[in-house]
Amino acid sequence: MTSPHPRLSINQATIKYTTVAQAIEVTTAAGIGAIGLWREQVQEAGLDESVKMIADSGLRYSTHCRGGWFTAEEGPARVAALDDNRVAIDETAALAAAGAEGSKAALVIVVGGLPEGSRDLVGARERVRDAVAQLAPHAEASGVQLALEPLHPMYCSDRAVLSTLDQALDIAGDFAPEVVGVTVDTFHLWWDPQILDKIARAGREGRISSYQVCDWKTPLEADNLLSRHYPGDGMIDFADMTRAVEEAGYTGDVEVELLNQAIWDTDPAEAVRRTVAGFERAVAPHLAAAPVSSQA
Repeated sequence: MTSPHPRLSINQATIKYTTVAQAIEVTTAAGIGAIGLWREQVQEAGLDESVKMIADSGLRYSTHCRGGWFTAEEGPARVAALDDNRVAIDETAALAAAGAEGSKAALVIVVGGLPEGSRDLVGARERVRDAVAQLAPHAEASGVQLALEPLHPMYCSDRAVLSTLDQALDIAGDFAPEVVGVTVDTFHLWWDPQILDKIARAGREGRISSYQVCDWKTPLEADNLLSRHYPGDGMIDFADMTRAVEEAGYTGDVEVELLNQAIWDTDPAEAVRRTVAGFERAVAPHLAAAPVSSQA
């Protein structure tokens, strides 16, 4: 098996059907140094037990997935979403504190799409800004960075009303960089003709929380959410984006996050092996082997 790049992290979405214990086991067995878990599996195992497993594993914690889903108008659903995000912030702080040196207390935020029956895209984005403002004090007190993730425009109606890095940065700009940053995900942003300039802006503002990589290949799956591929298996040129993230000053872990039914149906150890091979081929040549730092 190819030796993993020292900055490679496995996002648990890649091996979705694993428990926390199984995800840690296959990640460490592959010689990978970092992991990012999903809330559903953490809650199934219990936060205290998940914290203990991360501490015992010796792995760095790269991100916690995910918060957000707070575009609803005022009412019980919005209150519940904000309360749940405060729980997610607490989870992020505990898991990152348990991780090895270089762990990052970053909560990935997928903001949510248009509320049912609504066509008010501008209003939904303003409610995102308001939600971040309500959550920022708790995040700051907990030492957690909210990592706003813009998604590809095809998800604007149902998953994320933030579609470009500039939109995320404009909201983040209301807050200190260590409190609100952005997630740069190749799948969601590779299409943008100004993406290199926007990554440079994110670097100047000190707001790159996470760099996530996977590939885009057409035709898309019937469920377009499950259309992510191993790096190198599609048409994204990782060279320019990876070098731009490097030049922007990001020295943290690089997560591979794959949502794809065929990959989920693959034995987790084999999926991780293929992830390592694809990462080494497509991403690692453009990535410095710099020491991982936990940066805000």
